[in-house]
Amino acid sequence: MRDTNGVNGDGFDERVDGAPLEEELRRAAAVLDPLPPALLQVAIDAYALHDLEARVAELTFDSLVDAIPVRGATDAPRMLTFSAGEVMLDVEVTPEGLMGQVMPPQPARIEVLGGPGGAVPLAADEMGRFRADTAPSGPFALRLRTGEDVVVTEWLRA
Repeated sequence: MRDTNGVNGDGFDERVDGAPLEEELRRAAAVLDPLPPALLQVAIDAYALHDLEARVAELTFDSLVDAIPVRGATDAPRMLTFSAGEVMLDVEVTPEGLMGQVMPPQPARIEVLGGPGGAVPLAADEMGRFRADTAPSGPFALRLRTGEDVVVTEWLRA
């Protein structure tokens, strides 16, 4: 319970100079630790990608988590498998780029989403194979369009 001076029953003042404490803390954070413009743009872009028609593909395999390490192997590519219903997406990420395949094999448009650079468009051939010559840097996701079907993967770090 608060009294008329903004003091709650615990004795804490919830107002600073007539403004709610939360609002004052937001102003202080904006001055002392401002949000970098690039991060704000990534957040805006991520929200803009929100597509109610898209199905979210579940990450079913990640070699960083699920694979058994091979002795002596260095710089092994990261292998990812995503599933959304009957559509599967296998992706290999290396420092040189990424390549993958849509299953069942079919032509598709794929976008590598990430960072302030925007989406990188790719095309899968009739066998469902695709390739990008640059590896994603930082968080990335993939959006797959096959006919009228849209599938989006969860965001991962490269």
